[in-house]
Amino acid sequence: MTRGPAAGYPDAAWAPESAAAPTAEDFARRRQVRPPEPVATMGVRAVVNKMGLLRLAPGRHEQELKRDIEMVRRNFGGLRQVTVVNPKGGAGKTVAILLLAMTFGQKRGGYVLAWDNNETQGTLGMRAQQDFHSRTVRDMLRDLGQFQGAHGRVGDLSQYVRSQGEGMFDVLASDESATGGEMLTAAAFAEIREVVSRFYKLIFVDTGNNVRAQNWQASMDATDQLVVTMSARNDSAETAARMLDHLEQSGRQRLVRQAVTVVSMPPSRKEIDLPAIQEHFAARTRAVLLAPYERLIDSGEPIRYGGLSSATRDAWLKIAAAVAEGL
Repeated sequence: MTRGPAAGYPDAAWAPESAAAPTAEDFARRRQVRPPEPVATMGVRAVVNKMGLLRLAPGRHEQELKRDIEMVRRNFGGLRQVTVVNPKGGAGKTVAILLLAMTFGQKRGGYVLAWDNNETQGTLGMRAQQDFHSRTVRDMLRDLGQFQGAHGRVGDLSQYVRSQGEGMFDVLASDESATGGEMLTAAAFAEIREVVSRFYKLIFVDTGNNVRAQNWQASMDATDQLVVTMSARNDSAETAARMLDHLEQSGRQRLVRQAVTVVSMPPSRKEIDLPAIQEHFAARTRAVLLAPYERLIDSGEPIRYGGLSSATRDAWLKIAAAVAEGL
C-alpha cells in the first residue's frame, strides 16, 4: 500500500515545496560530519580496550605512526621519482633505497620500483632478495625493442626486475660485474625510465658516485624528490655538502631546498660531530632525520623487512613520510 501525502496520510517531513530533494552526495557526505572516534590499537591502551573496561584513545606514539602512514599512502597524482644521492661510497644510498622501497611497498602496496642507476657496478641487487633470474638493467637495455610502442606487458617486465616478496616492491639491478661494459648514457636512462614508468607509480633511483656521469645527470633532471644520505662522519657529510654545491651551481636550487637528509648512525655516538652535521643540512634541506643503527643492515646481507627491529621500521616510516610530503 502506498503511504504518504499522495495516499492521504499527513507527513510533515515530506515537504518538497519547502526544500530541494536530497541527493546521493548529501547522503554520502553525512559520513564526513562526525568521523569515528579513534581507539587505541597498540600498547597498554589497546589491552585495556580489549578488556572492555574503558575506551582509550591512541597514545602519542600511535597517533604519530598513523599520521606517517596516512602521509605515505596519499595520492601523489601521477608517477613520482625519488633519487638518493651522495658521491661517497658507504654513505648508505643502497640501504636507503631498499628501506624506503620496502616501507612504501608495505604501507601502499605494489607499483614500487627500486632501480640501481649506477654507471658501472652496483650493489642494490646484492643487498636485495634474489629472484628466479639474475638479469640486470643491461639485459633490459639490450631487449628494449620488445617494449616499443604498444608492446610489452608487466609479465614481460618480470624477466628483468626482481620481485622482493614480502617487501612488496621490485628491484631493477645494475650490472654486477666490475668489467661489464660501457657506462650508461643519458639516452639509455631516458629509454629505461620510459618503459618502467608504464608499470610503476613510484620509482626510487640509486645513483653512482660520479656526478659528471651522463646517467647521474639524467636522473637529477627526472627527480621529483631528492634524498641525501650520509653516515654520521665528517668525510661523508662533507662529500654530500660539496655535491649540494654542485647541484645549486647547476641551477637545481629548488631540488636542494626540498631535499630530505638522512644520517645513518653508527653503533656508538662517540667521536662524531652530529650537531654540526644536523645544523649544516638543516640550513640547506627541508628535513634532517636520523636512521638508527641496525645490526642486520651492517651485516651486508640481503635485507628483509620482517627482520628489522621495530625502532628501525618506525624510523624509516618517519623518513618515508617526510619524503612523501615532498611528492
